[in-house]
Amino acid sequence: MEKLQKMISEKSVVIFSKNSCCMSHTIKTLFLDLGVNPTIYELDEINRGKEIEQTLAQLGCSPTVPAVFIGGQLVGGANQVMSLHLNRSLIPMLKRVGALWL
Repeated sequence: MEKLQKMISEKSVVIFSKNSCCMSHTIKTLFLDLGVNPTIYELDEINRGKEIEQTLAQLGCSPTVPAVFIGGQLVGGANQVMSLHLNRSLIPMLKRVGALWL
């Protein structure tokens, strides 16, 4: 848990992803298209990825990827991020944490 807390607190936007997950790809593309430079951890490529995935599950991430943290807070997965984007809450949230300067 401490390792995860350190990972999510170091950057304003953190995405936990897997290369094999199409929803992860969609969420990463959304953030990049918005002009955000998120820190992305590919759990199927990094050391201790399985352990981090188990910790994400304990935090309530279901499915475990994509898991998006903004300003150190868990936003959720693809459904939650897309809902925020569609109701125009995502961009103001990104601006508040300094991830976007539009």
